[in-house]
Amino acid sequence: MKNKDLLSTTEVAEMLGISRVAVFNRIKNGEIKAEKIGRNFVVKRDQFGGVFKESLEKDEKETVDLAVKKVVKEYGETLKLLGNA
Repeated sequence: MKNKDLLSTTEVAEMLGISRVAVFNRIKNGEIKAEKIGRNFVVKRDQFGGVFKESLEKDEKETVDLAVKKVVKEYGETLKLLGNA
C-alpha cells in the first residue's frame, strides 16, 4: 500500500502471524477495527497501540521498562528454566 498509515488485511495477517481469514473474522467480531474501501478492508496502523512503530517515545519506553522489570521480578525463575529448555 502507498499510505504507510493504512495496512491491508494481508499485511495485518503477516504482522500478527495469522491467516487472512482470521483477520476477517477479527474484523467481523470487532476485535480489529477496519474501514471498507471498495471491496477491500484497510486497518489503521495506529490501532495497534504503537506496536509497529520504529521507536518508542520516552513515556512509552518507561512503561515497557517497568513492565519488563515486574515480569522478571515475578517470573524470573520460570524464565530461567524456560531459557534452559
